[in-house]
Order: sequence, then structure tokens, then C-alpha cells
Amino acid sequence: MSALLEVRDLSVAYGAIEAVRDISFTVEAGHIVSLIGSNGAGKTTTLRTISGLLRPTGGEIVFDGKPIHDQPAHTILGSGLAHCPEGRRLFPRMTVEENLQLGAYVRKDDGVEADMQNVYELFPVLGERRHNKAGLFSGGEQQMLAIGRAMMSKPKLLMLDEPSMGLSPIMTQLIFDTIKELQKQGTTILLVEQNALAALALSDHGYVIDLGQTTLDGPGHELLADERVRAAYLGED
Repeated sequence: MSALLEVRDLSVAYGAIEAVRDISFTVEAGHIVSLIGSNGAGKTTTLRTISGLLRPTGGEIVFDGKPIHDQPAHTILGSGLAHCPEGRRLFPRMTVEENLQLGAYVRKDDGVEADMQNVYELFPVLGERRHNKAGLFSGGEQQMLAIGRAMMSKPKLLMLDEPSMGLSPIMTQLIFDTIKELQKQGTTILLVEQNALAALALSDHGYVIDLGQTTLDGPGHELLADERVRAAYLGED
């Protein structure tokens, strides 16, 4: 395996407030890697910076062997790195099909229709309601659509920010099963998830972020067994 994404000494600030300080981590091709930490730790800021929505104040981001920290968001997306943001950010007045088509706007090949069918196979409810407006869907169905839209760009690496937020336990399990299926299909995953137990159980590798810095990392199963992680993020004494 080789590193598909390398984040080196990344720093990001909102004005005078430093949200991320010297974060470093790697994502190996074919792996699921999770970033865990408390609210305000800098996880979402890190993903937003990787996808080009924010500019770093220091460090570098290398994707597929090329630096991308100075590239615009649409260029980063076109290079094969997709971001499924916290809160889903769908177009509620557009249909399922229109949202999926927008996910493919950077593509110039003729496989868009086939990939849309793949999304419908992954999430049958989207295929059944493809002409319905996204705003009429439940939270879980909207999360399926958000993931499907991100997959329409045909990413090498998919970043998922809080995919289980606000979902029922049954829907959460369905989303995590889907993430595992996407990995089996060849997509590399970078996951930010408040449900640390589920994220680490799913992940090949995990990183703990605290106060804008990486403080601990290791294979997912090892972090699950680490007493510090269990006490801080899994609610155990």
C-alpha cells in the first residue's frame, strides 16, 4: 500500500484563532482512516482545508503524489478527492437525479449514467424516488443521497464528515455498512465521526485530534483497546 493522501504539519486559522496546529497524518490507498476527537478539536476544519474550502496558514497537503493545498476546490474534486460535508448540504428543491448529476459536474467521460445506476443499486430507495425532491427525504435518506452525490465524481478518496449525525441506530448501521462496501469497491475513505466506537471498529487506522493537534494514532482495533481513548471518547472510566 502507498499513501494516497499526506497531510504534513497542517495549520489553519480563522482570523486570529488557530483552529488546527501542525496536524500530520497519512491515508493509505484502499484503507478507511478515521479522525476522532471532541467537538471543536479541528476535524471538520481539517477536511474543509483538504478539499480546498479553506486555505492553510502552514504545512502542505499532498494527494496522489501532487501538492493540492494551493489548488481551488473544483480542481481538487476533479483530481479524485470528494468531500461529503457535515450537514449533507443537498439542494432540497432539486430531485434526487438532479443532485446526483451535480455531483458529476467535473467529469468529462460518458460513464455518468452507469455510475448513477450504481448509486441506485447501492441505495435502492434513491432509485425508487429519483424524481422526488431531496428536501422531502428523511435524514437517513438525505445522507444516502449526499454520499451518492459525492460518489458521482468517481473519487479515489472520499471524505465523510459526521455521516451518522442525527440518524437512528438502524440507519447509522446501514450507513456504516455502506462505507465498508465502498471500500470493498476500491474507494479509499477518510472518516470524521463523533461515534468513535463505530468509526474505530470500521477503520484500518485512526488518529486522535485534540485542541487542533494529532495526539495519538494507530490501527483502529488498537485505539479501541487503548485506555486513554476509551476514557476520553468511549465514556469509560
